[in-house]
Amino acid sequence: MAATAVLLPAAAAAAALLLLCLAGGSRATNVTYDHRALVIDGVRRVLVSGSIHYPRSTPDMWPGLIQKAKDGGLDVIETYVFWDIHEPVRGQYDFEGRKDLAAFVKAVADAGLYVHLRIGPYVCAEWNYGGFPLWLHFIPGIKFRTDNEPFKSEMQRFTTKVVDTMKGAGLYASQGGPIILSQIENEYGNIDSAYGAAGKAYMRWAAGMAVSLDTGVPWVMCQQTDAPDPLINTCNGFYCDQFTPNSAAKPKMWTENWSGWFLSFGGAVPYRPVEDLAFAVARFYQRGGTFQNYYMYHGGTNLDRSTGGPFIATSYDYDAPIDEYGLVRQPKWGHLRDVHKAIKLCEPALIATDPSYTSLGPNTEAAVYKSGSVCAAFLANIDGQTDKTVTFNGKMYKLPAWSVSILPDCKNVVLNTAQINSQATSSEMRYLEASAVALDGSFTTPELAVSGWSYAIEPVGITKDNALTKAGLMEQINTTADASDFLWYSTSITVQGDEPYLNGSQSNLLVNSLGHVLQVYINGKIAGSAQGSASSSLISWQKPITLVPGKNKIDLLSATVGLSNYGAFFDLVGAGITGPVKLSGPNGALDLSSAQWTYQTGLKGEDLHLYDPSEASPEWVSSNAYPINQPLIWYKTKFTAPAGDDPVAIDFTGMGKGEAWVNGQSIGRYWPTNLAPQSGCVNSCNYRGSYSSSKCLKKCGQPSQTLYHVPRSFLQPGSNDLVLFEQFGGDPSKISFVTRQTGSVCAQVSEAHPAQIDSWISSQQKMQRSGPALRLECPKEGQVISSIKFASFGTPSGTCGSYNHGECSSTQALSVVQEACIGVSSCSVPVSSNYFGDPCTGVTKSLAVEAACS
Repeated sequence: MAATAVLLPAAAAAAALLLLCLAGGSRATNVTYDHRALVIDGVRRVLVSGSIHYPRSTPDMWPGLIQKAKDGGLDVIETYVFWDIHEPVRGQYDFEGRKDLAAFVKAVADAGLYVHLRIGPYVCAEWNYGGFPLWLHFIPGIKFRTDNEPFKSEMQRFTTKVVDTMKGAGLYASQGGPIILSQIENEYGNIDSAYGAAGKAYMRWAAGMAVSLDTGVPWVMCQQTDAPDPLINTCNGFYCDQFTPNSAAKPKMWTENWSGWFLSFGGAVPYRPVEDLAFAVARFYQRGGTFQNYYMYHGGTNLDRSTGGPFIATSYDYDAPIDEYGLVRQPKWGHLRDVHKAIKLCEPALIATDPSYTSLGPNTEAAVYKSGSVCAAFLANIDGQTDKTVTFNGKMYKLPAWSVSILPDCKNVVLNTAQINSQATSSEMRYLEASAVALDGSFTTPELAVSGWSYAIEPVGITKDNALTKAGLMEQINTTADASDFLWYSTSITVQGDEPYLNGSQSNLLVNSLGHVLQVYINGKIAGSAQGSASSSLISWQKPITLVPGKNKIDLLSATVGLSNYGAFFDLVGAGITGPVKLSGPNGALDLSSAQWTYQTGLKGEDLHLYDPSEASPEWVSSNAYPINQPLIWYKTKFTAPAGDDPVAIDFTGMGKGEAWVNGQSIGRYWPTNLAPQSGCVNSCNYRGSYSSSKCLKKCGQPSQTLYHVPRSFLQPGSNDLVLFEQFGGDPSKISFVTRQTGSVCAQVSEAHPAQIDSWISSQQKMQRSGPALRLECPKEGQVISSIKFASFGTPSGTCGSYNHGECSSTQALSVVQEACIGVSSCSVPVSSNYFGDPCTGVTKSLAVEAACS
C-alpha cells in the first residue's frame, strides 16, 4: 500500500477534507500510506485521533462529544466494535440505539472527521470477556485466538458482517465515507508466544482475511511487531516516541496513547498530568510520528453489565480530555488543543521530509524538519528533574524539565508542553432534593422520601423449576453462560449430633472460590461474605457456623463482577465455587465438594423483570417500614428528573453493592462500600519523569466510586422509575441525585510563557506578536463572567479554587482583571508589568485568576 505522496501544504489537505464534507461524503477518497504518513488523495497527512466508544455513551450524546473532539483539534475518531452487543445470540444481530455503529460513524462524518474502525473483534477494552459473546465459548472444538478452524470461521463471519454493514451504508473512504483505517486483532503480539506456532499462523491468517475483505483502506495491527505486509504495525503505551515500524515503507503510528488509566472497584482513582501527556504527544511527532490516538478521548460509562476485568468499575472516565459526563476536562482538553494547533502549524514541514536530530547537551535534543522554505523544529529536554538552557541555531532557549518546545519556523517557540496557557476549571457535584411519590400519590421534596420506596425480597436459595442437580461443584461461567452475575449453589446435610465435624452445635465451614464475590447462608440466614480483588479474584472463606439437629441447608451465592478480558487464554479463566467446601471439627471433617448440589442461574427478581417498571409484579410491597441493611432486597421508587441540561448522577452512599435501573435501563453495577487502599496516593503528582498507571493516584481509603452517571436520554419528563437490587444491604433513603456543573474557571500564566497560540503569526511578522496573556472563557453559551474570586500578579501559588498570593502581589491585579473580564463571556489579560506594575523586580512573575460565570 505504499504510495508516492504529493507534498502539499496543510491548508490544501484541510481544503480536501472540507470538500469531502461539503460533498456529503459522496466523493471517493483514496487512502494509502508511505514511510512518513497516511496519504489521503495523494497528500500526506499529520493526524490527531481520539477514542470514543459508542456504547459507553448514548446517541443523544454522540454529536456533542464528537464536536468537542473536533474543537479540541482532532481529525479522527477511533472506536472498537463490540461483538458481544451486536450478536448476543449466534446469528441474531443488534445494531439499534447505543449499538447503532453506522449511526455513530455517520455522526462522525457529519462533523467532518475521519474514523478508525478497530474491528478486532477481540477488543480487550476492560470490556466483559474482551468483547467476545459467551456463546462463542460453547462451540464444539473451539479455541480462541489461535489457528483453530471453528474460531476462525466465527471470527471471519462477524468481521465480514461488520465490513458489509459499513459498505452497505457507504462508510468507507473508498466509497466517500469517513472510515480511513481498520484494525484486525488487538495487542495479539503481547501474548502470541503463549500460542506458539499456531498463534503465528493465526495472526498471518487474520491479516490475509482482513485484506481479502477489500475495504479500500489500510489495515493495522497494534502491538504486532511482525504484522505482515501490507498491514501497518502500530504502538500502544504511555510513550511511543521510540517505536519503529517493522518496515521502512510503513508510517510510525500510535493507536493508543493512554490519557489516564481505568478504575477498578477497590482501587484508588488514577490520573495523568496533562504536561506529561502533552510531552509524550510532542515527542512522538518530534521523532517522526504522524498519526497519534488518545485512548481515551472520552471514556464514558460501563452501562449494563459490560465491565470486564474482573472488578472494573462502572465509571470509565479514564481521566480523558472529555470526562465521563461529556464535559471538557480543563486544563487537559485545552492544553492538548493548543498542542494540536502547534503540531498543525508544523505540518507543511512534517509531511515534506524526514527529521534530522542533533544533541543539544545531556538529555536534550533538537529535531529539525526542513525542506526548501519550510522548517519546523522540536527542542526536547527529557531530563526528569532539571531545567535546561540550550543553544539552537545561535539562539538560547529555556527548556523546563520533561518538556518539548515546538518551533513552527525553526526560530520562535509557539508552545512548550510544560507551560499551560489553557484555563482550568473546577467541577462540582451539586446535590439536589429529588421529588418522590408518596403512598397517597402526593409529592414530597426531601431526598427520595422513605414513604416513596417499595421493596421486594429476593429469596435465599433455589426457587426456579429449571434448577439443575448434580454431584460435585460446577464452575460458574460454564454453568451460567454469563446470563446473570449470580449462581446459587445449594446442598443440605442431616445432623445427628455426634458427627466428627461438630464441636457441640458448631462446625468450621471452609469455602474456596475462584471469585468474584461470595455470600454464605445457613438455614436461610446470612453467615458471612467475602470478595476477591482486581489483583486476585480468589476467595477462601472460613468461619464457625451453627447447625441444628436434623436437616440443615447450605446456600452459597456466587457473583461475578465482569469477566476476564485480557491475557493469553483469558477465555478459560473461571469463576465460582470450585472447592473445596468442607465442614471440620475437632474429630474430623466432612468434604461436601462431591456432594449433590443444586444450581440456579440468576435471581428470581431477574426472571420476574423487577427492574422493568412497565411489568407489574405482586412481589412489590409498599410500606412505610421497609427493610434496610439486609442482603438480597429489591427497591423501587419514583423521582422527578433534575431540571436543566446538566449531567446527572446518583450518589449511592449508604448502599452496599448491586445494580441500578432508571426507567428499565441499567446504569451499571454500583459498589460504594468497596474502598481503595489507605496508601499509595500523592497530594500532588509531579509530571516530570516517566508515567505509570500507579504513579498518580487519589482517593486512597475512600470508595472507588460513589457517583454513577445517569444519561439524560434515560430520563423522561415528569415521573421516572428507579429500581435497585441490593446484594449486601443498604439504606436507599440515603442516596442522592446530583448534577455535574462547572464551579470556577481559572488560569495561571507566567511572563515566561509563550503567547497564546491563536496569536501566532509567521516569523516574518514577529514584530507584531504579542506577549503571554491569560484567557478565560465561560463554559456554557449565554454565560458571562460574574465575579473575580481571586486575582494576583506576582508570585501566586496553588491550584484552581485554592490560590494564594505568595510573597509579592500587585495591588492593581484585582481591579485590572475585573475591568477586563466582568460582564463578558471571555476575556484576555496581558501578563506584563506594564499592566500591573512590578511588585518584585528581577523575579519572573505570573498572573493567577479565579472567576465565576453565571
